[in-house]
Amino acid sequence: MVPDSGPYSNYRLTVRLELKNKPGVFERVVRTLAKENVSLGAIDTVEVTRREITRDITFDVSNEAHGKRIIGRLGRIKDVALVQASDRIFLLHLGGKIAVQPKIPIKTRNQLSMAYTPGVARVSNAIAEEPSKVYQLTVKGNTVAVVSDGSAILGLGNLGPEAALPVMEGKAMLFKEFAGIDAWPICLATQDTDEIVNTVKHIAPVFGGINLEDISYPRCFEIENRLKRELDIPVMHDDQHGTAVVVLAALKNALKIVKKDIRKIKIVVSGIGAAGVAVSRFLLEAGAVHLVACSRKGIVFSTEQSGLRAARKDFMAQIHRDRPGESLKEALVGADVFIGLSHANILEAKDVRKMKKDRIVFAMANPDPEIAPQKALKVSRIYATGRSDIPNQINNALAFPGIFRGALDVRAKTINEAMKLAAADAIARLVSRVQLGEEYIIPSIFDKRVVIAVAQAVSRAAIQTGVARKRLRKDNSSL
Repeated sequence: MVPDSGPYSNYRLTVRLELKNKPGVFERVVRTLAKENVSLGAIDTVEVTRREITRDITFDVSNEAHGKRIIGRLGRIKDVALVQASDRIFLLHLGGKIAVQPKIPIKTRNQLSMAYTPGVARVSNAIAEEPSKVYQLTVKGNTVAVVSDGSAILGLGNLGPEAALPVMEGKAMLFKEFAGIDAWPICLATQDTDEIVNTVKHIAPVFGGINLEDISYPRCFEIENRLKRELDIPVMHDDQHGTAVVVLAALKNALKIVKKDIRKIKIVVSGIGAAGVAVSRFLLEAGAVHLVACSRKGIVFSTEQSGLRAARKDFMAQIHRDRPGESLKEALVGADVFIGLSHANILEAKDVRKMKKDRIVFAMANPDPEIAPQKALKVSRIYATGRSDIPNQINNALAFPGIFRGALDVRAKTINEAMKLAAADAIARLVSRVQLGEEYIIPSIFDKRVVIAVAQAVSRAAIQTGVARKRLRKDNSSL
């Protein structure tokens, strides 16, 4: 059974209970749930006999431990038998979330002979004679590998390749759902940089692009850089560049509201891991001049100290982790923009008040942001997070499907800075002047215009920068 599409809850349970068919039994169940402060949902009657009533009861709990405790209590109620308990998130994942679906039926000997031997031999020979035909005659032209070693899964840490698989399956679903790209999860049983690079190189002939995902800092930089140098297909570490593209898009629109120029504002970035480094670099590429980046210990980078030219040329060389300066809270004094890519609840309202008027706060630690919404909204002009339950969700899914769609459409050899800048601009432009407001600085990930606009912008940038192997027709379809 696939879970319904009702309101989202991370801990929603459904229990099936067999109750003796007599007065007061169901009341004991409801009383038990009330004592546990659950949020009660649907109550469905499955079967009624003279002796028993079978009911399905759905409710939200606070966390996994809370759910286990309630299930235990329900199983001990007199005249009540717990038949089963299910979690709709786990139900959704039963058997995995993706599958291979043939494009043509194989129901006759003739069809089999064309799709496989002997007919397929002609296609193999054609590709051997002209290797570029692999894009036309196989899945390569529309397929992306989603590669992870499980070393930095979401906010959970190093859980290994098996635990990474459901996350990578989800990423593959988003590629297909939003951009029509066939993606496949590749979770590697190694965290050795050389082995990862070599493995991806060996499987690259199958794929039109490589999406690196949830690989720990700083190894992710070397892995991506080496693969970009050694492969002739697009390679992108989405934790870095997808984040950076969407942050820039959101910031472009936020600055329109407060009427500030990116070249004149002070930006403070909290967190200098993969996403923090990529966002900082990208903002400098986009025109930022005054930028400070902080680790837990304090300021580890500033354009004032390194010099803008040096920072744009080699950002990593300008980070001084062993010599931190002022604290994050001190760095916020006089800042226009705060961008959090670090840890939950590290700021209070009084810290944000130290910033300049018309404060822009992007607090993107997940699941809990750097400053709680109820605190930040009172002191910020514009507030954004990575969460879907608060306006202004900064979500990578706004970027990576369209970026890869555009790169694949023109058979790009790489994804360069111009293509990413074009993607950010395309996302920002989808919010019109009429729509633009403090609670709407970025489009929804379900806005069907997003992938089309991003893909077209990325394709054009690839052509203009000479990394495309195909051109676009006037109707924006590929040649």
